Amino acid sequence: MTRDSEQFFDTPKASPDRVLILACGALAREIIALKELNGWSHFVLQCLPANLHLYPDKIPDAVEKVVLASKGKFAKIFVAYADCGTGGILQKRCDDLEVEMIAGPHCYSFFEGNAAFEQRAEITSFFLTDFLARQFDSFVWKPMGLDRHPELRDLYFGNYKKLVYLAQTNDPDLDQRAEQAALQLDLAYERRFTGYGDLESALAP
Repeated sequence: MTRDSEQFFDTPKASPDRVLILACGALAREIIALKELNGWSHFVLQCLPANLHLYPDKIPDAVEKVVLASKGKFAKIFVAYADCGTGGILQKRCDDLEVEMIAGPHCYSFFEGNAAFEQRAEITSFFLTDFLARQFDSFVWKPMGLDRHPELRDLYFGNYKKLVYLAQTNDPDLDQRAEQAALQLDLAYERRFTGYGDLESALAP
């Protein structure tokens, strides 16, 4: 199994002494890094496909399926998703299933820090994380048809003023990819190093 988030689909080995982290595939690298950094050897990571973000209405059912299959097999289950476009449905589902999830509307918010992100209220900014900088073509450019119809760029992004890269790591390659994405979208570019933000504090307890 590789570290690419799209590969974490295997059912993890159950253990009543360990914590199952059921995560969005876009967070796989970050959670593995935090697990290694903090010595969280009791974490078992299972990721759902990152491309569910293209179909957020499917996220609650996908999460519920894994949670129900894993109940009683682990000491605890934690859902490493924010709302992620589900309109509160995921939070309601997690409440019904009696499992915790990450607070916040999406990963841009909790990487920045939910309080700081809300205070900025940047409605004219388009955000990238490390994952999206790495997968910009697969998750933004091609799904929106911009590889075939670049003339649609202004229709989709005409109300944005800048692209903000929220960097979890200091990686020159990702910096270059994010800046290239800003050029493709004809947006001003800003990089902010956030580290893991509220993701680490959410997992720490």
